[in-house]
Amino acid sequence: MQSLSVCVYCGARPGADPAYMAAATALGTALAGAGMRLVYGAGDVGIMGAVARAAQAAGGATFGVIPTHLMRLEVGKRDLSTFVVTETMHERKKVMFMNADAVAVLPGGAGSLDEFFEVLTWRQLGLHDKPIYLLDIAGYWQPLVALIDHVIAQGFAEPSLRGFVETVPDVPALMARLQDAAGPA
Repeated sequence: MQSLSVCVYCGARPGADPAYMAAATALGTALAGAGMRLVYGAGDVGIMGAVARAAQAAGGATFGVIPTHLMRLEVGKRDLSTFVVTETMHERKKVMFMNADAVAVLPGGAGSLDEFFEVLTWRQLGLHDKPIYLLDIAGYWQPLVALIDHVIAQGFAEPSLRGFVETVPDVPALMARLQDAAGPA
């Protein structure tokens, strides 16, 4: 299997359900165990910090990207394999995406939604063909999936939009899809 770099979009907060942090920890551990590099927002708080600490603890490669204005707020995690500081959020998102082969979206807030919709829009426009996965821990993304279906039903997107994102229920299902995406060595 080839080694993948997986861009993980997720919350800078832990969220209300402990299952979110548990899934982040499980994902970081699983990515490292599969020899996949974590690409993420370089913070050491919330779900973001949990996924990185778990990947590091399991010996995985970590590639973090953070804009200067979030260094203090998100507690920039300087002990990563690669630590990149950008001037703007736009640069952060570009560097993260350009250094990844696939995207996984864990529970998160407005920032995670912004990142998700940007890569989904780019996929819709044919600017990339990287797989995008919603990690639907405890049904977190079901309202988003319903919204995407509503957008299609109301004629604001082609049905193909739904095919550009895959919803997976848990970390083992996500890892199976990522292993499929990586293909043979």
